[in-house]
Amino acid sequence: MEKALKGIKVLDFTHLLQGPFATQMLGDLGADVVKVERKGSGDSYRQWSFLKYWVGGTESPCFMAFNRNKRSLALDLKSSEAKEIIYKLAAECDFVIENFRPGVMDKLGFGFEDLKKINPKIIYCSSTGYGQDGPYVDRPGQDLMIQSLSGLATLTGRADAAPTPLGTGIADQLGAYNIVYGLLSALYYRERTGKGQKIEINLFQCLITHQLQEFAVTLNSGKLFERPMSGIAHPGQSAPFGIYQTSDGHMCISVNPIPVLAEVLEDEGLNDYNDPDTLYDKRDEVFFRIQASVVKQTTAYWVEKMLERDMWVSEVKNHLEVEQDPQAVHLEAFATYRHPTAGDVKTVNIPVKFSETPGEIVRHPPMVGEHNEEILKELGYDGGSIAEMQGKGVI
Repeated sequence: MEKALKGIKVLDFTHLLQGPFATQMLGDLGADVVKVERKGSGDSYRQWSFLKYWVGGTESPCFMAFNRNKRSLALDLKSSEAKEIIYKLAAECDFVIENFRPGVMDKLGFGFEDLKKINPKIIYCSSTGYGQDGPYVDRPGQDLMIQSLSGLATLTGRADAAPTPLGTGIADQLGAYNIVYGLLSALYYRERTGKGQKIEINLFQCLITHQLQEFAVTLNSGKLFERPMSGIAHPGQSAPFGIYQTSDGHMCISVNPIPVLAEVLEDEGLNDYNDPDTLYDKRDEVFFRIQASVVKQTTAYWVEKMLERDMWVSEVKNHLEVEQDPQAVHLEAFATYRHPTAGDVKTVNIPVKFSETPGEIVRHPPMVGEHNEEILKELGYDGGSIAEMQGKGVI
């Protein structure tokens, strides 16, 4: 079937997580993504891992998670020949995306003003930690620091614990979605007007934006959220909203009518708290009272019993359990592709469904410079020129 972004060419200078996730989304939808990497070591995320685990014994699971459906061109970007190659690619590409620190691309001669002279219709996205200027411009912009600076970490955890970051790179991933949203909006504008433009994204502002309702409260009330001592899952929520331990695991109980919960738990005393102010003011007391009942039975027992009453509840599953979850299986939420060194690799599938232009995993995450010859021949270089650049260390 046709791909939604077929014919769109992306010149990808991104590394680590945020930028590569954005360009992977574009590749999933059919864009031709040329990933420019450092000659030799490539994207520094290739050296990153969790749990001391390497896919197939050699490949970074972190790199592989965000770099499928791309081609790798490995260059010495400081060489004159590499600059010529980049300018040829820029002349025919639609998007340029980079997430270096401010000023790096300008120094290399690949900034927006440089590439706009070659291709006036180019759409150029720069993504940074904190923006292109300002008091934090020289700070490193990494996910944990952004969670900390943006206030997010103060919303998570118990009252007697330190502010708690989320267990995933949420700032980077939300930043990636903002990159794609910006690029596709600019593409639509260009289709109508013929004009390219520059887009600037920063992790700090993205994560602030994705705390809209929390800031709506604090900015207008002047009050801060107070984390509870119990497992209430959001510092602004009343009981029973949280994660509860059962006899064999955990479950979540979300927003639910107290009379129904009291009936299911066979604890009529819960009705004494059935008032909005009381459920907030005494939320720890309510939580621990519910916990004392829930721990007596299994997760499956409570989930089944509560779903019969149309209550908002669910199991808490680990990642291996999620793979076998019947709804995840039904949605085909996971996929497998073949990698030249790692063999069969399981991954998360493309989440957006299109009736006419479905996304597809057609390329494994590339080896460093795997597509040098292929890309350069498309730009008009012959075998002799490519061999010469290889010998000179350009590629």
